[in-house]
Amino acid sequence: LLKALASHLREHREELYALSHRTGATLADAKFDVDGGIAVLSAYASKARRELPNDTVYVEGDVEPLGKGGTFVGQHLCTPLLGVAVQINAFNFPVWGPLEKLAPAFVAGMPSLIKPASQTAYLTARLVELIVESELLPEGSMQLLCGDAGDLLDHLTEQDMVAFTGSADTARRLRA
Repeated sequence: LLKALASHLREHREELYALSHRTGATLADAKFDVDGGIAVLSAYASKARRELPNDTVYVEGDVEPLGKGGTFVGQHLCTPLLGVAVQINAFNFPVWGPLEKLAPAFVAGMPSLIKPASQTAYLTARLVELIVESELLPEGSMQLLCGDAGDLLDHLTEQDMVAFTGSADTARRLRA
């Protein structure tokens, strides 16, 4: 699905370049952001296909002895978290930022809540519209939150995750 999504977004690059120009980005910057984001989707699609099982459980490593005589053993099993992947993105990568966070969360089976920077939120909003219009991803696998996040972070649990790119000031607030 990620590979098909990358292909779909590639068909809309010119529109995304033009919208990016409205943010004050040069054409070179716009291409770097848009094409880089699309490339990340393709890279995660390839990596997932090559390295992960088509299952909801990933067996990590070999069985390891944990006790004397081999009567007690263990093995790591990775399963998806049951929460949401909250992504907080910086203004300077309104396409690449959300896509580089969406791809691994999607592969891990987690829905994403995309929170773009306010300055470039309209470009990220159009990106999300293009993704939704493609009908490639399952309904509910992605949400968009523009503007103030309010007390969102107060409601997260150990089943949720946060991916952040942004200013040192925002990072201090998140850490607190």
